[in-house]
Amino acid sequence: MPIYFAKRIGLSIIIVLIAVLILFSLLHLMPGDPASIALGPRATPEIQQKYIEKMHLDEPVFVQFLIFTGNVLRGDLGIDVFSERSVGATVAEQLPYTLSLCLAAMGWAALLGIPLGCFSAVRSNSLLDRFTGVFSVGTIAVPSFLVSVWSILVFSVMLRWLPAVGAGDAGDIGDQLVHLILPAFAVGLGWVGYLARMVRASMLEVMGENYIRSARAFGLRQNTVVYRYALKVAILPTITLIGIGFGGLLSSAVFAEIIFSRPGLGRVIYDMVLSRNFPVIQGSVMVMIFLYVLVTLFADLVVAWLDPRVRDSL
Repeated sequence: MPIYFAKRIGLSIIIVLIAVLILFSLLHLMPGDPASIALGPRATPEIQQKYIEKMHLDEPVFVQFLIFTGNVLRGDLGIDVFSERSVGATVAEQLPYTLSLCLAAMGWAALLGIPLGCFSAVRSNSLLDRFTGVFSVGTIAVPSFLVSVWSILVFSVMLRWLPAVGAGDAGDIGDQLVHLILPAFAVGLGWVGYLARMVRASMLEVMGENYIRSARAFGLRQNTVVYRYALKVAILPTITLIGIGFGGLLSSAVFAEIIFSRPGLGRVIYDMVLSRNFPVIQGSVMVMIFLYVLVTLFADLVVAWLDPRVRDSL
C-alpha cells in the first residue's frame, strides 16, 4: 500500500503540472490585448503599463509560466488587479458554496442511484428493472441547466415550495439548506442514472462469480449474499465513478450557480472571464483542478485499500 500511495501521489503531481501548463497556455492564447480588455478603452497608457508590469506581461511567455508555477507551488494564487484583494481570500470565501453544492448533489444521487442499481440487478428483467433502465437513461440524457430551469418553474414559480435564487442568509443553516435543495437536485439528477447503471452492471457481473454460487449453495440468505458479498465487490467501480464524477459536478455547478444566482467558484470564474481578470481566473481554476485531482486520488486509494488487486496493477 505505501508503494501504491507514493506512485499515485507522483502521478497526481504530474497531472497538476500538466493542467497548470494547459491553463496558462489557454489564457494566453485568448485574442486581444489583455491590458486593453481588462482596463477598458479609457485607460491611459501609463495605467496600462503599470498593469502590464504588475502582471509580468512584458516578460517572455516562458518566464511568465515559471513565475506563475512558482507562485502556485508556494500557495500564492496572486492578487486581484482591480480590488487589490488576495485571490486566495476570494477563493476561500466562495469555495464552501461550491463544495456544499457538489457534495449535496452527489450525496443524494448516490443514496438513490446505488440502491436502484442494486435492486435492478437482483430483479433483472423485472418491471422494476425496466423502470430503472428508462429512468436512468432519461436522467442521463437531460442536461443539468435544463433541469435547473424547469425546477425553478415547477417548484418555485408554480408550486412556490422552494426559493429560486440565492444561497440563504449567512449564519442561518436551515435557510441555507432550503436554498440548496433545488440546485443540488438539478446538478445531481443526471448522476442518479449513471450510478444506477454502473451498480447494476457490476452487480450482474459479480452475481455470476463462483464464490456467489458457493455462498448460495451453502444456504446463505439472499440478503446476506447480495449485500455482504456481492455489493461489497460491485461497489468498487462505483467509488471510482464518484471520484471522476466530482469533476463533472464542478462544471455543472457553474450553470447552477448562474441560473440560481448562487455564489461560488463557478460564478466567480464566469464573471472574471468577462472582465479578463487573469489572476482570479487562474487561481480559481487551479483550486478546482486541485480538488478534482485530490478527490480522484482519494477514490483510487479507497478502492486500492478494499481490493488488493488494484495495488498490484500500478
